[in-house]
Amino acid sequence: MSDAAGIIEIKEIGDPRLEDYRDIRDREVKGAGAVGGLFIAEQALVVERMLGVPGAAKSVLVSPNWLDRIQPLAPPGVAVYVAPLALMKQVAGFDIHRGVLGVGRRDAFQRADLELSRGPKTPVTVLLCEEVSNIDNIGFLFRNAAAFGVDGVLLSPRCHDPLYRKSLRVSIGHALTVPFARSRDWERDLKRLKRDRHLTLIGAATGGDAVDLDSVPRPLRVGLIVGQEYDGLAPATLDLCDHVARIPMAEGVDSLNVAVAAAVCLHRFTTGRRV
Repeated sequence: MSDAAGIIEIKEIGDPRLEDYRDIRDREVKGAGAVGGLFIAEQALVVERMLGVPGAAKSVLVSPNWLDRIQPLAPPGVAVYVAPLALMKQVAGFDIHRGVLGVGRRDAFQRADLELSRGPKTPVTVLLCEEVSNIDNIGFLFRNAAAFGVDGVLLSPRCHDPLYRKSLRVSIGHALTVPFARSRDWERDLKRLKRDRHLTLIGAATGGDAVDLDSVPRPLRVGLIVGQEYDGLAPATLDLCDHVARIPMAEGVDSLNVAVAAAVCLHRFTTGRRV
């Protein structure tokens, strides 16, 4: 292994080139700003997807047994570090189950808005997430979005970070492939999506005003809104919905996990191509 071959062998835990990977768990707990505009990708599929996005990857760190799979995918200029798994665990500060990590640049994925076609006759599906703060749920929602051909995800201001290491892992890296943006003014943006982007807003809820999911017409341009499992959608959000739909369930069961509910609703409403 040599620097000339684009592969950099790491032998010392104190190697300064590993600074981005040091004590990942402790820094990630502090939030996205603690890693200086960077994010951590964990596991092979996530890192592979990151490497496929132009300008996204800064470096990768792999154990020797993963080198042949990961190194050929690294674009020019992306450092490929190789180190024993035990050393990787020491540097990262947690028990890495598989020897593949990567560091990516957040600015490759940060968008001020979703780029959606404006024509009212062009099919569009958007997943709108209101105050979803659970790490795993955010990851699963992005995995669902990819599976059902969603064109973009809009997050309300207090949704969890989809580029957080654990959320990204749960999404299997699909937060890197499905376009997303974070709203600064939720109600304003919902109104704008209805007015300017011609979206029909459908809220997933269980309240008394909700109608059976299968009774709601399938719009050509749809924005599906899902929210917290306990609080549900805010009253102001429900007021903006063109339809409020509930998933019929057996007696004694009042709700589903938000990611599961989103999958059921997306199966009904998405206009994305599936095979």
